[in-house]
Amino acid sequence: MRMSRRSLLAAGTAAAALTPLPAEAAARPASPGTRLRTGFERLAGDGYALLGGKRVGMVTNPTGVTHDVRHVVDVMHADARVDLTAVFGPEHGFRGTAQAGGSEGRYDDPVTGLPVYDTYLKSGQALADIFTASGVDTVVFDIQDVGARFYTYIWTLYDCMEAARLAGKRFVVLDRPNPVTGRSAQGPVLHKEFATFVGRQPIAQAHGMTVAELARLFNGEFLAAPVELDTVLMSGWRRDRFYDASGLPWVPPSPNMPTPDTALVYSGTCLFEGTNLSEGRGTTRPFELLGAEGLDGRWAAAAGEPGLPGVHFREAYFAPTFSKFQGKTIGGVQIHVHDRAAFEPVRTGIALLVTAKKVWSGFAWRSDNWIDKLTGSTLVRTMIDAGAGTDEVVAAWQDELEAFRRVRKHYLIYK
Repeated sequence: MRMSRRSLLAAGTAAAALTPLPAEAAARPASPGTRLRTGFERLAGDGYALLGGKRVGMVTNPTGVTHDVRHVVDVMHADARVDLTAVFGPEHGFRGTAQAGGSEGRYDDPVTGLPVYDTYLKSGQALADIFTASGVDTVVFDIQDVGARFYTYIWTLYDCMEAARLAGKRFVVLDRPNPVTGRSAQGPVLHKEFATFVGRQPIAQAHGMTVAELARLFNGEFLAAPVELDTVLMSGWRRDRFYDASGLPWVPPSPNMPTPDTALVYSGTCLFEGTNLSEGRGTTRPFELLGAEGLDGRWAAAAGEPGLPGVHFREAYFAPTFSKFQGKTIGGVQIHVHDRAAFEPVRTGIALLVTAKKVWSGFAWRSDNWIDKLTGSTLVRTMIDAGAGTDEVVAAWQDELEAFRRVRKHYLIYK
């Protein structure tokens, strides 16, 4: 990935230009015991000065909550210091009533009376027209991400930034932690010809960034022209911290992301959406349970052979209540991460694909080659089909990953 014409300027000035609150310490390492404050908390603590005199629209979902689990929309709506006039809901909806691949449509929120607009699968001028029709001056984004390229909320962020630019609206991102840390980027990088809503732009499969850092990256590298962007940073967060160190309540960002443990494995095991195996949807451990009819303990044994760091595999049997193999008892594995710092989710996901194909004659990719959209190219599918092992597949994307890492480092905020 090459640096864009805006990268060098962004690298030198973004911290000043994109940190509106006078607390640059937010980007410095937190001292032990420091309580994390989200972007929203810092915005509210400053009396919403950044939004003064503006008609505000919030892009958010059930994860937009305070430490005491009040929703930020409800908090802002009750505060005379901010003029909140609209809400924009992503996939699963503003209040989270829709399953995967669904949204709530246009309605008036019964709690606040605010108009709620649907952004799901809308982009470009069509989304810009929604922002214009809503009458807002400033669009504010506050959604918890999980750190994987194919989790759609970061592309809602991207689409809304581009739409705000087209509509002449200002855009504000309220930062939240990357729940699986921001230590490094891992996995293959998307090729542009495979761009979809599970990957609009060439970033790594596990990007290792917060939403504010991604917003800076999008603005500096990928938007047709920069949007007027402000970010409100967290204080008290370090790149090596997992979500349970944040002190924040975990609100499932989507119905099949019930715990931070799910997020930990998701950037690797979501690849099973591109196969005929169950990725655990319809169980209490989605993305940690994987399986199919005809699989047994041989898979857990084979998966354990490569000596993958930080993880054990248990032979498991389960009956999904919906999605693949609904109501059928199937065999497979449960992933048990015993050392989060050593665990490599993307490598683990590849190893599980390689070994599943090896031990189960029924293994097949989804007929639409959805795996290529998830991994970002044909590389993973074609190499595994050709008999490549885990190390060979992982080695094949390293040059592109290193190029992305070089770009990424210019947009990182926190230590």
